[in-house]
Amino acid sequence: MGFLQRVVLNSIVFLAMSGFFPNTLYVNSFALAVLAAFVLGLLNMFVKPILVILSLPITILTLGVFYLFINAFMLELTAKLMGNAFQLNGFSSALLVAVILSIVNTIITSYVEK
Repeated sequence: MGFLQRVVLNSIVFLAMSGFFPNTLYVNSFALAVLAAFVLGLLNMFVKPILVILSLPITILTLGVFYLFINAFMLELTAKLMGNAFQLNGFSSALLVAVILSIVNTIITSYVEK
């Protein structure tokens, strides 16, 4: 799946999560959800590979579970960069959003690539 397709998908997931779990994730508008998804995509391209390499031993030790914590950290970083327009209610909320975002991306990617 291409970068822009993933940005649109992530922004839709952000809006859905904001609607289903209003105490977990707050997104100000659709345009800011797209911007947050774009920021997350850029962070995943440039910062995440460095974090994955640095945390490879603990990721192997936890059989890949630590990778979810890296995804949650990337969401927290996105929230910090976006300010009040995109807010997460703590790290546990970021972890929940990361898990759901990973599941949705996996399902959609498996259908798009067929």
